[in-house]
Amino acid sequence: MSEHILFLTGRLAEKQLHAILGKMQPAFTYTVHELGLKVAALMTADMIARRLTDTFGADRILVPGRCRGDLDTLSKNLGIPVERGPEELKDLPQFFGQAAHKIDLGRYSVKIFAEITDAPNITVEEVVRRAYYYKQNGADVIDIGCLPSTDFPHMEDIIGTLKQEGFTVSIDSLENDDLLRGGKAGADYLLSLHESSLWIADEVESTPILIPKKHEDLASLDRAIQGMQAKNRAFIVDPILDPLHFGFTASIVRYHEVRKNYPDIEMMLGVGNITELTHADTMGMNALLLGICSELNINSILATEVSKHACRAVKEADLARRIMFAAKEHNMLPKHIDPGLMALHEISPFPYQLEEIKELASQIRDPSFRIQISAEGLHIFNRDGFHSATDPFDLYPKLQVENDGGHAFYLGVELARAEIAWLLGKRFTQDQSLTWGCAANTTEPTVDLHTFKPAGTTLQKK
Repeated sequence: MSEHILFLTGRLAEKQLHAILGKMQPAFTYTVHELGLKVAALMTADMIARRLTDTFGADRILVPGRCRGDLDTLSKNLGIPVERGPEELKDLPQFFGQAAHKIDLGRYSVKIFAEITDAPNITVEEVVRRAYYYKQNGADVIDIGCLPSTDFPHMEDIIGTLKQEGFTVSIDSLENDDLLRGGKAGADYLLSLHESSLWIADEVESTPILIPKKHEDLASLDRAIQGMQAKNRAFIVDPILDPLHFGFTASIVRYHEVRKNYPDIEMMLGVGNITELTHADTMGMNALLLGICSELNINSILATEVSKHACRAVKEADLARRIMFAAKEHNMLPKHIDPGLMALHEISPFPYQLEEIKELASQIRDPSFRIQISAEGLHIFNRDGFHSATDPFDLYPKLQVENDGGHAFYLGVELARAEIAWLLGKRFTQDQSLTWGCAANTTEPTVDLHTFKPAGTTLQKK
């Protein structure tokens, strides 16, 4: 027996809801009930509790996505589940498609090493602050970067402090002395050893990341791998990702060749050589690079946020690894899983065509302005008229709000958002901020650094 769903709506949307459900040919039966209000978005849980006197034999009730209030309590009182649908009616088909196969983004296979590149030049407290920032954005390992020809007297204090705070730590240097000191101080990983510095691994318990002596010298990497295998020691291999126009394509081939020759070893990809050294938005780069990791079973990446344009790189990599894990697990393309990596564009930016917007406008009987966008531009309308433009300044003379500063300011903000959405191909919903995915997510460390005392292993919270 198929599920019966009760759709609650308002007068303006009722006709359109019937039309969309009719085209869907759903696997469920349904009833559409207009709740006695004009605009469905104004519906609240309290209003439903007061006005809904018949549930029409429904197994589930679906309310508009912008319906406010406590739906859990409403569900208990009505005795059947009450759920929010999509914010836009045009998204109903996609909504029910997603509901059929909800994707779990709670799992991933790739560890993120987040590097603090200038650790020798900053304090222990600043390193701790950045470590918490990276952790909150998804980092699994805090990588302490050393600088050439730069003294690092507080390396041991930094590593000891981070370990005491519960972090997994790696030390990153081209100098053998730095790596040896870091390993003896308790670093969990050493970046990076090659065949000539492999002796350091014999001196410490840290897991080494192995690199070729020269980028293209896979024979030297083979010897390092075989040396560690002979000792039955854990290790990770990084064939080195080179920047674009400085060997990028050849380095991708190297990764593929190493994976083909060693199907089961752990590998690392240094994504920062692309995200940092390419002036393009980093979300797409992270998506592609984590997709390569997924295909080649590379389970560690080294990420950085040095360049200002790469300021969300760790958070983007965190979401990208989860999306790619889910796509691989479900044997599907990395589409329709999560929109967080789509900052500038959207899957369906203009859900309503101009004629549909005009039809809605013809039903408006009040003076409140509605703003929508279509592929043709911006549209603002109320009972007194319908106006379209691609430049908000062209609309101002037609709105007659010269003597109402507050209203003019509000419409200016909303029309500016609408213009940005129209130009970029994003969704615009009146009275809501535009969505920017990971690009707008800022995370500040929650740790109170004023409670710390610098002194390595004696550091304590008050």
